[in-house]
Amino acid sequence: SGLVGSEMCIRDRYRDSVEFAHACGWIRGITDTTFAPNRELTRAQLVTILYRMAGEPEVTAASPFTDVAASAWYGDAVTWAAENGIAEGMSATAFAPNQTATREQMVTFLARYAASTGKKIASQVDLSSFPDSELISEYAKESMAWAVENGILNGMDGKLAPKATATRAQSAAVLQRYCASFGS
Repeated sequence: SGLVGSEMCIRDRYRDSVEFAHACGWIRGITDTTFAPNRELTRAQLVTILYRMAGEPEVTAASPFTDVAASAWYGDAVTWAAENGIAEGMSATAFAPNQTATREQMVTFLARYAASTGKKIASQVDLSSFPDSELISEYAKESMAWAVENGILNGMDGKLAPKATATRAQSAAVLQRYCASFGS
């Protein structure tokens, strides 16, 4: 594929995932020919991916966030995510769309999306075997366990790295694993 050509040499393990997510129309390149797999995923990009997975439903409400203009490329996605309980802001009035998404945010937003489509996200998995499990935010614990239990989230060097920044390639891999387990 021209989109993921030579830039993927370093991260070949993500090639299939990127091509899958791109073919589905969920993740687009930063240009027509560049995907930027190692670039950090922003919160705006993350909710836009989920919004595309949902079929880009019509948004009728106004954004509850003062830092999200309705005319922004991610405006409808953020509003949709807030309306459907998929994403919360960093505060009651700020979404922080350009802030990088953490791995725990990526998984939590995906779990909430899954729940909104009727999928069960409860998990009994104990994450204490991961040396950094105590770093998982309270809001993300169930989602992280669900993602590990279902093979959606793999560790990084034996760790969950919940506070690490998610990359665009990692998000594509998470989406592909999610679809393998649950469909879209």
